[in-house]
Amino acid sequence: MIELHTANTPNGQKPAILLEELNLPYELNMVDLSTGGQATPEFLKISPNGKIPAIIDRDTGIVVFESGVILSYIAEKTGQFQPTTLRGRYEVQEWLMIQMAAIGPIMGQLYHFTKVAPEPVPYAINRFATETRRLFGVLNRQLSGHDYICGDYSIADMAYYPWMCRAATLEIDLAEYSNVVGWLERVGDRPAVQRALGIVAAGQK
Repeated sequence: MIELHTANTPNGQKPAILLEELNLPYELNMVDLSTGGQATPEFLKISPNGKIPAIIDRDTGIVVFESGVILSYIAEKTGQFQPTTLRGRYEVQEWLMIQMAAIGPIMGQLYHFTKVAPEPVPYAINRFATETRRLFGVLNRQLSGHDYICGDYSIADMAYYPWMCRAATLEIDLAEYSNVVGWLERVGDRPAVQRALGIVAAGQK
């Protein structure tokens, strides 16, 4: 049994998608970010960086934090949603790391400077908007001739989807990224993805 500590954010949705795809039993524990739930001593014991999500695997006693590592851990444990070859697994890891190190942080910064910052900072907005569009182009090229990021549906797709489906909130027109648009539709149509997003949004299974 997996104990999932999460919140309704793109990173927080990733493990729920994988768990729903696997149809694994798990306990959902919502962390209230608005009241600082991520900074409590109890939560910091399982996620020292004070960030959601985190899991406790009751079968093994292993605690894992950081969304990309959680996806990798569960995929490795179950032997699903990652390739069986060494090269294939590392290809998935390459794209997973791009999401973790670039797509997520850059889109997050763009959202902050366009929606949250108390006053406009044109340099920052232009910098992060330009890099976001570049990264969308990278993903669009990768999806040329592929239904999913690494050929078969994998944890890489589960990592990207919660972020990429928020492009509209950043006022980025996806029309020029036709491969991304098709991919978003394919992933978004998956019943497990829909269930996961609904569960985390509602805060209960």
